[in-house]
Formats: sequence, structure tokens, C-alpha cells
Amino acid sequence: QVQLVESGGGLVQAGGSLRLSCAASGRTFSSYAMGWFRQAPGKEREFVAGVNWSGGSTYSDSVHGRFTISRDNAKNTVYLQMNSLKPEDTAVYYCAAAVGGIHTMPMGYSYWGQGTQVTVSS
Repeated sequence: QVQLVESGGGLVQAGGSLRLSCAASGRTFSSYAMGWFRQAPGKEREFVAGVNWSGGSTYSDSVHGRFTISRDNAKNTVYLQMNSLKPEDTAVYYCAAAVGGIHTMPMGYSYWGQGTQVTVSS
């Protein structure tokens, strides 16, 4: 069982930066692939970035080059550094844990956090 708690969301102007954190409970955190997803009003939940147990990462095309995912297994925490934010990045951001490798579909993840709101003003 893994419990996930996101933090770091907020309101930022376009072009600004935010860093999201996701703190995980459990002693097996390092064995999970971790992902960040987002969901805007009226839209489906979409993959943003994922990181495997050894730090290998993948990104959606919409955030590649602007966002960076990382993890600190000693702190049971995964991060999402978001730079050059755009109004279209506005959404609730969720972190999730998956057994095995990175999945780009929500159904691949077994555990989810409650989400944190990110709002980017123009």
C-alpha cells in the first residue's frame, strides 16, 4: 500500500515556475515507477511525465523541455519542476505510483494522490 500527498501548487503568471512535490508513504517507494498526470476541467486526465526506479524519465510532447521530473528515494519524494508555464498548463496535477515501468495511461497506475491545483494566468 502506498499513500501519496501532493503539494506545491498555486497561482503563477505565464512564464513563471512552480515545483510540485509528492511525498509517498511505505518502505517500497523505490520499487515503483512514478508519474505525474493532470486534468483540466472538462478534459480527460493526461500523462505529463514519468520516472522509473533508477531515474529514467519520459515526458509528454506538450511539456518536454519545460518540465523536469525527478525523485529522491531516500526521502520517498518525487518532484515536478515546471518552468515557462503557459495558461494551458492550468489543471489539477496528480502524482501516481505504478508497479514496474513507466506507463503513459492512467490505468497503469495503482495508487493516486488527491491532486494539487496549478493555475497559470495570462
